[in-house]
Amino acid sequence: MDLSSIEIFLAVASDRSVTRAAKAVGRVPSNVTTRVQQLEEDLGVSLFSRDGKKMTLTREGETFLAYANRLMALALEARQAVRPLAPSGTLRVGTMESTAASRLPAALTQFRRMWPDVSLHLTMGASRDLARAVAADALDCALIARPPKTMRGEDEAFDAQIRGLEREPLFVEDLLIVLPPGHPPIKSAADLRVGAIAALEPGCTYRRIAENWARKSNALPTSELGSYHAILASVATGNTAGVMPKSVLDLMHWPPPVQAYQLGPVETLLVYRKNDRPSAFNAFHEVLSAGKGRDIRLATN
Repeated sequence: MDLSSIEIFLAVASDRSVTRAAKAVGRVPSNVTTRVQQLEEDLGVSLFSRDGKKMTLTREGETFLAYANRLMALALEARQAVRPLAPSGTLRVGTMESTAASRLPAALTQFRRMWPDVSLHLTMGASRDLARAVAADALDCALIARPPKTMRGEDEAFDAQIRGLEREPLFVEDLLIVLPPGHPPIKSAADLRVGAIAALEPGCTYRRIAENWARKSNALPTSELGSYHAILASVATGNTAGVMPKSVLDLMHWPPPVQAYQLGPVETLLVYRKNDRPSAFNAFHEVLSAGKGRDIRLATN
């Protein structure tokens, strides 16, 4: 068992796909498959359940995930501890609210512990607004959601918006339509028995994905709310369906059994200017990269 195998394991655990994980770690899929199999043989357990191309953690895999996170965090701290030059100054980071809640707490805590002299300024907003802020030098970097290529117009507009910026895939989110308690299962937007879809502001990529999905078979209005907690409360009334990533829903521990329809995977990208970055950016980038695939709740243990 070595650090590269653990990095590959974390990528597959995050992306639930060998193909996407291979892209994230810069390897060919066959190598990722081989390294996962070697790790399973070394540990003597199956870490993933394989359902076609989908890779889901087994109970043993969930247990190993916590240790893998801690090993990668310790390795990163060890590398940083022997470097003679420490980053300093201010780093302005933009992020979606969902990413700030479900993906960043462990990374920000670790960055602060390693580099206490860096002043980290966090700005939350919609993907569209954050991308513009990075391009205008109002932010040093941002974590934003990329529209799927099936939304051709949105995807082309997104590429035009971030033209000239570096972009790096970091996470893959499962985007959900959360249904009210007692709502029957759905196969399309035509099966919804609600009066509206609750989502965040218009610049939110998740909202636009849901609206594009709904337009195909059901002309539902969008109820704009200010937070995911407000969206979930609106869903609880029985009159709306909510839009949110599964990673956020998992954090909320909503009491009723939750029924949800999967809209599909959505990439979270880190975008930044290529030749105009503060000294603290590389350190922050390394912490984020080391955290690919982490279950944040386990990583903070």
